[in-house]
Amino acid sequence: MPRVPLRWVLWDIKDTLLKVRGSVGDHYSKEAERWGLSLHPAEINAAFQETYRRYSSRYPNYGGSQGQTGQTWWTGVMRDTLAECKVNDPALLNTMANNLYQDFCNAEKWEVFRDSKTALERCSSLGLKLGVVSNFDNRLETILRSCGLLSHFSFVVTSEAAGVAKPSPAIFHQALQKCGTSADRVAHVGDHYVYDYLASRSVGIHGFLLDRDDSHKEGDVPQEHRVVTLDELPSRLQELMIE
Repeated sequence: MPRVPLRWVLWDIKDTLLKVRGSVGDHYSKEAERWGLSLHPAEINAAFQETYRRYSSRYPNYGGSQGQTGQTWWTGVMRDTLAECKVNDPALLNTMANNLYQDFCNAEKWEVFRDSKTALERCSSLGLKLGVVSNFDNRLETILRSCGLLSHFSFVVTSEAAGVAKPSPAIFHQALQKCGTSADRVAHVGDHYVYDYLASRSVGIHGFLLDRDDSHKEGDVPQEHRVVTLDELPSRLQELMIE
């Protein structure tokens, strides 16, 4: 049976095309300085990690099924993180959390990996169409626009808008509907073994694992499905475009 040529590439975003610049603690401590407070980034990072885990467990995918939005979810995480660091004034906590939520829409909070734009341009030049499938809140399009990436994509599917998160097959099915084609004509690239690689392959998409720190040593990801830099990706995709 002849192979169907590739037409689309779906992209994860965080830790695939961009990452938080510095650390969460750095950004929260700078906001605290604006209000005359001195908070240590390391203490904030520890409090954030614990709070983020708690919220993700109690209110998965931004609490959408429990009546929350990405904004209420994130401002709750931010308030509770700062409260753990001994910020006690409720009004100040609300103000700081809302400021941080808006600030993370700005490009200066994010670092685009050096290989991201070139890889997107090379994929487009091959005639491939590009889309986004990301476990992210509804700020993502604004963030991508501010980072100069949004124009590369035909559509953006966030887990908040989709009402379902990776690794559920349902979010990939929503993306495939937007592609208007079958899974065997679509590739997906992301940094998470379960959420990106296994989940996309479970619905018949050509999944690629981005392993930037070359740490995935298990033998269940064939070498041809694994890249350590996005510079390697276009040639891998080109092989799938041959009928």
